[in-house]
Amino acid sequence: MAGSPAEQSNLQAGDKLVLVDGQSTTQLTIQGVSQKLRGDEGSQVTLTISRNGGQPRSVVVTRARLEVATVEFLQNTYRGRSIGYIRLLEFNAHAAEQMEEAIISLQDQGVEGFVLDLRGNPGGLLLASIDISRMWLQHGPIVRTLDREGDDDSISANRTALTDLPMTVLVDGRSASSSEILTGALQDNDRATVVGSATFGKALVQSLHGLADGSGLTVTVAHYYTPNGTDISKKGITPDVEIDLSARERRDLFNNPDLLGTESDSQYLRAVEVLTQTIASEICSTTPTC
Repeated sequence: MAGSPAEQSNLQAGDKLVLVDGQSTTQLTIQGVSQKLRGDEGSQVTLTISRNGGQPRSVVVTRARLEVATVEFLQNTYRGRSIGYIRLLEFNAHAAEQMEEAIISLQDQGVEGFVLDLRGNPGGLLLASIDISRMWLQHGPIVRTLDREGDDDSISANRTALTDLPMTVLVDGRSASSSEILTGALQDNDRATVVGSATFGKALVQSLHGLADGSGLTVTVAHYYTPNGTDISKKGITPDVEIDLSARERRDLFNNPDLLGTESDSQYLRAVEVLTQTIASEICSTTPTC
């Protein structure tokens, strides 16, 4: 991650972690390695790494508190159109405030439409998905939940949308849970064109309960349906415009996230192509001489 202790120590994605403070990683689980990497802010950990099969070398890394950005955004230009690209990594407690910042900032830069990238987003907080849906939807239903007692609850937009500019949404087989709530709301309300491959298909609302030993228990408390009443469980959401990545394209893109939302990203190019067509169509609908 940008600005992380790993980056400052010139570590790279793909480096093989051989030793952590002198202990071989072959004797540790992934969780064990993670525990040894973590520590007090300002303390140090010695890592021995091998790059591209080369000779192992040791690096001393100073630990720091990480503030992980859950929303990444930038302004792109495609065929003369100013496009806002927003990538949402997960629906955590900071997702809504960061999404609001992204939308407002890009609108201030004069974008004509948005590409919202939910690929690889595993979901997260239900409330975050509702708050973010309301930033894009002025009115209409967002989601309906049904609990084990048969009680259902419908949640709708509340006329607090931040923008009505055209948008496309990018999804794939790892877009799940809250990602699917947001995608379903935008698709069923004809607010956005969905591009990519079918989503994961997790139609569950879950609650996390902390236990005395520091672990947690996740309990399924409800089932959810899209605004049109569709149950996406184990089926996912089918995009309006389907385009798949090959295994190699997927590996190259997600091993190097800087390529996402660029000309090296074929799904993004298709999404922005659809978006520019929508922008042109909307302009023609209000311009008699178009």
